[in-house]
Amino acid sequence: MSQFQHEPLIQTENLSLHYGKKTAFCHVNLPINAGCITALVGPSGCGKTSFLSCLNRLTDLIPRCRVSGSIRLGSLEILSPQINAIALRRRVGMIFQKPNPFPFSIWKNLAFPLQEHGIKNREEIAHLIQTTLQDVGLWDEVKDRLNSSALALSGGQKQRLCIARALVLQPEVLLLDEPCSALDPISSGVVEDLIASLRERYTLLIVTHNLAQAKRIADYTALFWVKEGVGRLVEYGSVEQIFEAPQQPLTAAYVNGIRG
Repeated sequence: MSQFQHEPLIQTENLSLHYGKKTAFCHVNLPINAGCITALVGPSGCGKTSFLSCLNRLTDLIPRCRVSGSIRLGSLEILSPQINAIALRRRVGMIFQKPNPFPFSIWKNLAFPLQEHGIKNREEIAHLIQTTLQDVGLWDEVKDRLNSSALALSGGQKQRLCIARALVLQPEVLLLDEPCSALDPISSGVVEDLIASLRERYTLLIVTHNLAQAKRIADYTALFWVKEGVGRLVEYGSVEQIFEAPQQPLTAAYVNGIRG
């Protein structure tokens, strides 16, 4: 697969993030291609999660956090002061490392974000909830207990519900921050298969420390590293190129288990 077959939906240019006086990462130029899975890999503390949080302006919620550079979603400049961050987060959903369903029923976990975004028609809500739960493979498991607490679900079911909660808003992009790392191996496999199945319908960006997982599901891979105390993008390319013919010695050392 050539990396020139796809067009970027998101493009960052000279993107940098600072927490007070500390620079998390700097000068990242990275395309995130439409309808593909891009994996961000690299050791802890190199800015991967911070990079993710810039893309739907979760950084706005962090005191003394400053973002510079450019992030374009299509023709939209995400960092523009005129951008409505709530509307942006409908287009760019986020899944966290630890499943975090609301302390509501399964049904209300999905109805609540729809109602918050102005969807009031009960039939439309019911249709969206059923089709989204089917999309994540949960419908048959929970259809008889939709009014039960979401907190009673297993870890893997909770994570799939959180993915459904993002997908029910029909986003364009899904950001996933180590979505399998808190799950047992069987649940992790189910969630990984789900993520892979969402390719083409959505644009996905996943942070993972699991290189085997990145190799299995990603179309493109970006390696971040800490250099002189600052996170930097070392190399970006198709998953085949990164794992089989890396251009940078550091990338070769990392994917072969010598570094990191």
